[in-house]
Amino acid sequence: MEAVAWFTHKYIMHGFLWVLHKDHHDRSNDSVFERNDFFFLIFAIPGSVFIIVGSQLGFDFFLFWIGLGITLYGAAYFFVHDLFIHQRIKVLKKTKNPYLLAIRRGHKVHHKYLGKEDGECFGMLLVPLKYFKFFRNR
Repeated sequence: MEAVAWFTHKYIMHGFLWVLHKDHHDRSNDSVFERNDFFFLIFAIPGSVFIIVGSQLGFDFFLFWIGLGITLYGAAYFFVHDLFIHQRIKVLKKTKNPYLLAIRRGHKVHHKYLGKEDGECFGMLLVPLKYFKFFRNR
């Protein structure tokens, strides 16, 4: 799912659906919700449909596992991206975990670009080594 999420983020969210994702990069919005939050529905609906249809069709493992993968990645997105990285609810604010700190660094670099072009670090869970502190300045 990380590869699908990377592709979707780079070519769809920063592409033809930038209109929904733009306010996520423009931090002037003081609202709790962003247009970017509509991506929840864009992914939750097919994930749910695949799980339901896959479990109803004689338990079609292919559809079921695709739906479960989408749903579990969506849950990871909520916990890692919304809660941990953007601190919509203050959790793990003072972590010293190198992996979690690398995730935050990578995402911070991604957000330094306010436009839809020239971004980097489009993934969420797989972080390039350069964002781990012990690999920096070598």
